[in-house]
Amino acid sequence: MVRSYIKYEHSQTLGIVTSATSNVVWIADARTDALNRATGAGRAYVGANEEVLSWDVKKGELLSRWRDSTCNSEVTVLANSKADPDVFAVGYADGSIRVWDSRIATIIVTFNGHKSAVTTLSFDKSGVRLASGSKDTDIIIWDLVAEIGLFKLRGHKDQVTAVHLVSPPSPVFNEEESLKESDSVDLVDSDQCFLLSCSKDSLIKLWNINTQHCIETHVGQSNGECWAMGLSPECDGCITAGNDGELRVWAIDINGLRRSKRIGNDPERTHYLHDRGVLYRQAKDRTIDIKFHPNGSYIAAHGSEKAVELWRIRNEAEVVKALARKRKRRREKEAATEKTGDTEMTDRRENVDDISLAEVTDIFVPHVIVRTGGKVKSADWSPTTSKKTLQLLLGTTNNLLEVYHIPMKDKSKKSEDAADYNRAFSVEIPGHRSDIRAVALSSDDRMLATASSGALKVWNVRTQSCLRTIECGYALCCAFLPGDKIVVVGTKSGELELFDIASSELIDRVAAHEGSIWTLQVHPNGRSVITGSADKSAKFWNFQIVQEEIPGTKRTFSRLKLVHARTLKVNDDILSICISPDSRLLAVSTLDNTVKVFFLDSLKFFLNLYGHKLPVLNMSISSDSKLIATCSADKNIRLWGLDFGDCHKAFFGHNDSIMQVAFIPHPVSKEDVHTFFSASKDRIIKTWDGDKFEQVQKIEGHFGEIWAMTVSKAGDFFITASHDKSIRVWSQSDEPIFLEEERERELEELYESTLTTNLEADAEDEEGEGEAGEVAAATKQTIATLTAGERIMEALEVGYADLELVRVWEEQKRVNPNIAPPQRDPLFLALSNISAERHVLNTVAKLPASQLHDALLVLPFSVLPQFFAFIRIWVVRQWNIPLTCRVLFFMLKTHQRQIVASRELMVPLEEIRKGLRKTLSETKDVLGFNLAALGFVSEQVSQGKVTTLEAYDELQKRTGKRKRAFAHVA
Repeated sequence: MVRSYIKYEHSQTLGIVTSATSNVVWIADARTDALNRATGAGRAYVGANEEVLSWDVKKGELLSRWRDSTCNSEVTVLANSKADPDVFAVGYADGSIRVWDSRIATIIVTFNGHKSAVTTLSFDKSGVRLASGSKDTDIIIWDLVAEIGLFKLRGHKDQVTAVHLVSPPSPVFNEEESLKESDSVDLVDSDQCFLLSCSKDSLIKLWNINTQHCIETHVGQSNGECWAMGLSPECDGCITAGNDGELRVWAIDINGLRRSKRIGNDPERTHYLHDRGVLYRQAKDRTIDIKFHPNGSYIAAHGSEKAVELWRIRNEAEVVKALARKRKRRREKEAATEKTGDTEMTDRRENVDDISLAEVTDIFVPHVIVRTGGKVKSADWSPTTSKKTLQLLLGTTNNLLEVYHIPMKDKSKKSEDAADYNRAFSVEIPGHRSDIRAVALSSDDRMLATASSGALKVWNVRTQSCLRTIECGYALCCAFLPGDKIVVVGTKSGELELFDIASSELIDRVAAHEGSIWTLQVHPNGRSVITGSADKSAKFWNFQIVQEEIPGTKRTFSRLKLVHARTLKVNDDILSICISPDSRLLAVSTLDNTVKVFFLDSLKFFLNLYGHKLPVLNMSISSDSKLIATCSADKNIRLWGLDFGDCHKAFFGHNDSIMQVAFIPHPVSKEDVHTFFSASKDRIIKTWDGDKFEQVQKIEGHFGEIWAMTVSKAGDFFITASHDKSIRVWSQSDEPIFLEEERERELEELYESTLTTNLEADAEDEEGEGEAGEVAAATKQTIATLTAGERIMEALEVGYADLELVRVWEEQKRVNPNIAPPQRDPLFLALSNISAERHVLNTVAKLPASQLHDALLVLPFSVLPQFFAFIRIWVVRQWNIPLTCRVLFFMLKTHQRQIVASRELMVPLEEIRKGLRKTLSETKDVLGFNLAALGFVSEQVSQGKVTTLEAYDELQKRTGKRKRAFAHVA
């Protein structure tokens, strides 16, 4: 009988606040008080590996968690729509973009057009268009209403680091000016939009979105890559950043952009970007982010260090005063040195009262440098502006969120002294600041202890909440003591630390070893603990309860002490120890690549297991004490028998050093006695059958090296900790695994990944053969689009045959009304006797709008006559006209040359044209009638003759008086 195994799946993630690969977005709190003021500090949206987390930064609570089960890629960038604060665009490492609605935590639309990780996102002011930049050097403009990619902009030669959509504001006129301007051609197009982009190729480009071409290019940085760009709220200036702390300030001619449509054919070259000068940060590292304050008066810039530099933008009066002071000092200096020869230079300098000629250092002045608790990854200003303080949210690379309050410039103080700041809020308890080196489960599998450099945390596994956070040394190993009330930690300094969970205090600290304690294990009888260290010794420590006096009193209290019992000396550093469940043997792995087995009671040497080429990093003995599994830095796992020390099997387990291996401590089934797990630095976990010597399951999910792993007593779940700061719980599911099916699934995944790579290579070849233009189609072939195209072709093939069959039957029925209906395909009978044209339309309509064009590209020209036959029917019957038009126009555009040369398609296309013109004319009349009705209702409301119930209730609450009015409820 073929044996089945239980599948392990990811069930929980804990311990992560924010990942070091994504930015942070701060949104105002929706809750308000009676005076319509926000009651909270706001919500912080951060990327957390493959998820997006929403934090209440004031309470430190997790509000929501977004995850797409079909996507296992890491979140790389977040962007919020200014038109609708509840709409977020999230970019992923696989090049996909998902638009989320934060109110319902649901994906609205998915875009797939980039070949590599998305690096930057930007909404336009209306929230209709989205611009994305990627590591593949392309910029794509997406239409959120039509849910399609409009076009792809190509011009950069390296990773795109920032994009900003710029919409010139409409000019504001008074009544006299508006009359003059009404006859002018200078009026701006309301849909006019431009794009600013910068890249690691050191270029900053200005694109015209309407004409789809680059209208201006400058060298953004003089000393290498351009890593970041910030755009002012008024869109009249921007700052680009590069290496060595260099910030270059640019002025944007917004009025020139507004008139660019009229002067587009002007033979003279017009420049809209003007270099205003260079600022230098105090830190000389690479600047990775620049943020303008919403009021436009402050700028935050930071690199990869533990500091954020704030700059203040002086107003016009302050700039004039600064220029006057400079002129006064210059005159005093000239008078003192009696230099009067260069009159031309003096006259030129006397005209510096003009603000436009002021240097950039006269406008931008340093405000304060905020020192943070970790290396800064991203920053965002408070969504609610204050008149006295600035609020800044920072996400760091060490799994921390911080909110700082910085006072604004006090106008009453004339000095430019640095302002004081304070850390108001932080989200730090739900995660470690450094990599987790050790994990341990309590005896009842309810509590989890995780230890890192400087922190020991105790978690509730079921609720994912952090129960205790205790300061400790640089932890390398940890374990619960019997009773689950005390945790013992082995440190890098060679000390053993005992912590009481209830009181969160250190009970005892023992200088146990002279070197780092790499491993420890509690004796199966629960009366002692064994430690292994780099000082080439393993020590046995007994638990002893001693009575200690309370200072100043005669009372005593009980305290647990570790008493050294005996020592085992070996020839090399000890990396791992393991006690057999029957308390008979002790296995010790040393730095000489071998594992030595001793009798536990007498410490006499029993076996020497050699075969690994590099040191053994971890070991585990099966629950029946018959097998020992060892894992090594040589990427191999070996199974040994503990009776004679023979090697049963050697597996090439992983592609990197294997850090952990573990059997199930107390398996429920006898079949699971020799099932074990392995975790590696290649980010993969594997389950193995130690009897059949076969790999059972390959589990992926971590985005960093896996350092620690622990298995529950019954093996119903196991927990891993990784360099990506996440602690993941993998639980058994109800789905069984058969080894043959698992191997077939792995082969299918390998084939699909190879197919995707080939598709991308073919697309690159086609692009290389064609003309290297600035604009390309925003398409990307994936497995999903290929299967969608195949479904359309199958529906067309079956549907067209059925259409011909029904047509012949109808012709025969005119001659013989009693003829029996034809025998249709069973597919249509299974779908409630649906018609062929409706079946094809339903197949096309079920495709996501963002994948429709890519799926239609799969269709060859040979199926176009059949497709146009169905489109003609849809047009005549007025079925889903928007989708019909979209499909028709795309196919005409894609196969234009073949369609023009084909006589076969002339007749159906002419019928489609006539039917579509009639249908669109009727639709236009309906829309015109509805618009006129809405205009009439709007005019009635504006004149006060008709009001809405909501407006009437609000007016009554505000004035406290009742007023008669006609209300409509439409």
